[in-house]
Amino acid sequence: MLNDYISEKFNLSNEARKFTESISCIKKFKKGNKLITHNQLVEKTYFVLDGCLRSYIYDINGKEHTLQFALKDHWISDYIAIFSNEKSTQEIECIADSVVIEFSISEGIESIFLSYPEIESLHRKNLERVIVNLQKRILNQLQMSSLDRYNLFLQQHKDIEKYALNYHIASYLGITQQSLSRIRAENFKQ
Repeated sequence: MLNDYISEKFNLSNEARKFTESISCIKKFKKGNKLITHNQLVEKTYFVLDGCLRSYIYDINGKEHTLQFALKDHWISDYIAIFSNEKSTQEIECIADSVVIEFSISEGIESIFLSYPEIESLHRKNLERVIVNLQKRILNQLQMSSLDRYNLFLQQHKDIEKYALNYHIASYLGITQQSLSRIRAENFKQ
């Protein structure tokens, strides 16, 4: 199953595909399982096959802030930790029962890229998409109303309300739960 999935999703040579298969496995996690915890070394990245994961941090006052949701066909990890060779600043948890492909990068991401340039190219394309989405999110936070941000969020994250709690969505949007309730009520009227 994993071989077929990797071949279907990623256009890799046989050698790179075999290597990718050797550092990956399909894993099932229950809702509430944490894949990455604060202050750990990060040697894994995850590709979501089913379910929903989220990354989040705590600010200096202990308030939780959701950074990312990862639904089917999305990648998630603490890339700051991976590329800066630091301990994690984020937590990543399953907010629904989930199935992921777990990739081990314990030998070092740069070593993998040097050995398999096509994996580097694939990863670069993924990171380009992540950077574009992140910059759009920052601009949306600055330029759009909370109602418009919420509606865009729902367009971009189909079925997210099946998985995410109100405070997850509110913290992702940078609003209070009360504001989220008002926005939903406003949308319902329309």
